[in-house]
Amino acid sequence: MNESTAVSRRTLLQAAAVGATALGASTFGAAALGAEAPAGAEPGGTGYLVGAGKGDMTGAIAGQGMMGYSDADQVARGLLQRTWARAYVIADAATGARILFITADIACIFTSHRNRLLAALRSRYGGTYDEHNVNLNATHNHNSCGGTSWDYAYTLAAMGHRHNSFQAELAGLLDAVDEAHRSLGPGTVELGMSELHDASANRSMPAFRLNPAADRQHFPQHIDPQVTALRLRRGGQTIGEIVWFATHGTSLTDANFLIGPDNKGYASYLAEQRDPGIISAHAQTNAGDMSPNLWLRPMNPGGPTADHRTNRIMIGRRQDRAGQTALAGARPMRGGIDAATTYLNLADLHIDGRYTPNGKSARTAPAMMGLASAATSREDNTRSQLEFLREGMRNELAVALGATAVPTPEPWMQLAQAPKADLFPLGILPPRSWVEQNLPIQLLRIGDLVLAAMPAESTIVAGLRIRRLVADALSVPLENVLLQGYANGYSQYVTTPEEYTAQQYEGGATLFGRWTLSAYMQEFDRLARAMARRRRLPLGPRPADRDTLQPDLLGAPPADTPMPGTRFGQLVSRVPGSAKPGSTLRISFCGAHPANRVRRGRRSKGYFVVERHSPDGWQVAYDDDHESTELNWMRPGGSASASKVTITWRIPQDASGRFRIRYFGDAKSATGALTEFTGTSGAIEVR
Repeated sequence: MNESTAVSRRTLLQAAAVGATALGASTFGAAALGAEAPAGAEPGGTGYLVGAGKGDMTGAIAGQGMMGYSDADQVARGLLQRTWARAYVIADAATGARILFITADIACIFTSHRNRLLAALRSRYGGTYDEHNVNLNATHNHNSCGGTSWDYAYTLAAMGHRHNSFQAELAGLLDAVDEAHRSLGPGTVELGMSELHDASANRSMPAFRLNPAADRQHFPQHIDPQVTALRLRRGGQTIGEIVWFATHGTSLTDANFLIGPDNKGYASYLAEQRDPGIISAHAQTNAGDMSPNLWLRPMNPGGPTADHRTNRIMIGRRQDRAGQTALAGARPMRGGIDAATTYLNLADLHIDGRYTPNGKSARTAPAMMGLASAATSREDNTRSQLEFLREGMRNELAVALGATAVPTPEPWMQLAQAPKADLFPLGILPPRSWVEQNLPIQLLRIGDLVLAAMPAESTIVAGLRIRRLVADALSVPLENVLLQGYANGYSQYVTTPEEYTAQQYEGGATLFGRWTLSAYMQEFDRLARAMARRRRLPLGPRPADRDTLQPDLLGAPPADTPMPGTRFGQLVSRVPGSAKPGSTLRISFCGAHPANRVRRGRRSKGYFVVERHSPDGWQVAYDDDHESTELNWMRPGGSASASKVTITWRIPQDASGRFRIRYFGDAKSATGALTEFTGTSGAIEVR
């Protein structure tokens, strides 16, 4: 796409965003578009109350499986940066209707997160927040703490359930909500749009090409370049930003063993470093087939560079810049707030022929993982757990019998998920289904913007088909409807029926069969048409708590012992007396296992700090969330109980003065009692 085309498309998107009010006015209640701002609204505002909050949800940083790549070898060894929950409350000042939108910088939102969060919200706030108006979504980075699901398919992939990490994630979510709730006040909400063309690539072209021409033509570069941004202002000051863009959280590959955020988390970090008064979330949309590894090299991910850490930074910066471009052209929204949720039994949902490409009725089937899914996404992984598997593996008997034709000839083939070559029948494994099959869909309307929230990873064309239905039902421009992926639950992928037949990675991981998207299309259409009539559908079959019988393959760390000849907190490496800006220091301590105590930041000491000496004494200059620092943990010399902790500090170019590094640990005795200790380096002159 040339620059003039891109500019004209951006102009069109901005015009659609601002002009949506006239098209959507009929669906709103007391806060009708164009009405005078009600009492209590911000002077010159548009009738909203807004609040924003942030909470640290970093779980155990070592000795546990990581979530994202389903790689048994990827067990955490330290901390790159912290993972955060960012919460936003937007309410209609006239009617009191509100939504709570939370973006979590983790791989997936599971039923465990949603069930426990909703229960805690009921306890704290009564009926203010419920299944309808709470949206909990993930950035889908592939290097957060694993083992926080109740589903065996995901806990076993992360080497078992880790209660300490789950509790830390829940605590971070609640901290973010509490801060957003308490900060609620009169304000404005602004909507802007732009495009981003160099932060994603289509990793599943053989499947994309099977879609009809009209769908393919909507994405001439085979990506979804749309960037959509909301700005929340209160008292004339920006308090929050939400930026949506479709790209995977896989810049950091499976060669990474440090807990931390990926490109979207880094984009948020940049915005918040620029203005600490702003809480900035970078949320996902239909990123199922969108990779940030632009070179698309099989089993050797790369792009824009060959270094995955550099790629995280560059793709994050590009999203940050695109978000700021969208916000630079943002305009105040008017209109009410609405939200609706219904739960679906995706293991057996009957579909009307109006929603299938062949016009025939169909049904979903219990969850099954295909061989192509177990082969991994070859553009984002450096290795596979099952090297003999490849994307594109299908049930060739089903293909020979016509499973790829239109229509699929026999009902039993639909039930068998043809042409998928089934590997793990997750939906029917004992002692209970290994994944949740009762899952929610949700619609949120915030002024001119509509979010269609799905508990899965949707390809861009699958997302487009849902967006078209919702836009038509609610009479809003297509650009003002986003597919909010990775929301309120997780069930892997959703492809179009045409893409499914290719059985690329995404098709193999479309758990409920070829007609999964058709089921979602039918139910989103029903939900949107009910919302347009100001009605709600029944909630449907809600998922139960499944926190019993949780496996733990790693077990608790043993009692700590110091490295031979040392004490806890003692330096075990040389500390230079001086260093230059731009150089890298690595300082090692005799440590303890970091999982003994999950040290959450912001309200308490973390795992380490870099301090600078001032006339008032030693002051924190950089903490364990700063991009210049990281922590690595290891068992030295093959020990089963000793720990060596290394703090890395890449000295910023603007650093100057006398610095030291302080490490905080917790040693566990044979009785399980914890003893806190501190290690401190000597002074380092930076000049």
